[in-house]
Amino acid sequence: MGVAMVGLRVLGIDPGLTRCGWGVVEGRPGARPTALGVGVVRTSPDLDLELRLLEVHTAVTALLREHRPAAVAIERVFHQNNKGTATGTAQAAGVAALAAAQADVPVAWHTPSEVKAAISGSGRADKEQVTLMVTRVLGLTTPPKPADAADALALAICHVWRAPAQQRLRVAALAGGIGAPVPAARTLPRWTGISR
Repeated sequence: MGVAMVGLRVLGIDPGLTRCGWGVVEGRPGARPTALGVGVVRTSPDLDLELRLLEVHTAVTALLREHRPAAVAIERVFHQNNKGTATGTAQAAGVAALAAAQADVPVAWHTPSEVKAAISGSGRADKEQVTLMVTRVLGLTTPPKPADAADALALAICHVWRAPAQQRLRVAALAGGIGAPVPAARTLPRWTGISR
């Protein structure tokens, strides 16, 4: 009789200052994951920036304590047209990562196109398609709202499905000497070009 494989529990964070989406999923590659919680942390634009960041940090810390994830998956922030929005998003991502580090939980950063490809098969899927696929994949009766919450669940699903393969590739690369640290006393061999 085989041993049942334990699922990976992941807290997904779709960072934002006004709305920071979160979703907790447990599962393993090749199986339907289960949603354990979803929501949005909201902060008021009337508050000073540091207080808004403190609210996000406090909320993520509470989620880490409540759900005890094995990993936190955060959307990698890219430059957007609105620099103010991109800055706030990056700051919210930073305090979420800080909360995870303080709880000794590893953080994985996923690009929006990587998440969209994992959940829908297309890196160009729009928010409606992502929400629809999250609803189907998790077997939910109603779509998670707002879109920030659905995006957070998509991040968590992406990590549940991709993390084991990524970890195996990382271990294999290190075993082969790729990406291994170079001892300080040694230098890299000089490039001599293609042998004649």
